Amino acid sequence: SKNIHHEAELVLKINKEGKYIQKKFAHRYYEEIGLGIDFTARDLQDQCKAKGLPWEIAKAFNGSAPIGDFIPVSEIENLQSIDFHLSINGEIKQQGNTSLMLFNFDTIIEYVSQFFTLKKGDLIYTGTPAGVGPVKIGDRLEGFIGTQKMLDFEVK
Repeated sequence: SKNIHHEAELVLKINKEGKYIQKKFAHRYYEEIGLGIDFTARDLQDQCKAKGLPWEIAKAFNGSAPIGDFIPVSEIENLQSIDFHLSINGEIKQQGNTSLMLFNFDTIIEYVSQFFTLKKGDLIYTGTPAGVGPVKIGDRLEGFIGTQKMLDFEVK
């Protein structure tokens, strides 16, 4: 690809097996939250879309979902107001807060578990805020939850 875009997302780490999880019980299925990047090959995505084909090739390539450290949920004051951001070469490109998410964590788990059995260690990327854009070789990406650096790497 010649057009890879970044999408910073909070990531839930599933801590036990579950299927058909009701929203009121969903909080029992994750104990840690991390930050990851969901890379997308936009040129490949556009080619597939134009042909009416699925575009998983644009999302599921080697290295397409780097992930940083995790924070225990017990250390987060308010899950409904988690600030996070992504900087590229020192400039903030994406900034979000869980209060702005279309679907909260428990709703996401309830929905996903209707189709897939969630297992310990599964990761759920929860969606990205505005500011998605291209990266190039040599870019340094740093991701934060609050002021805590969660990931730091160079695009190669």
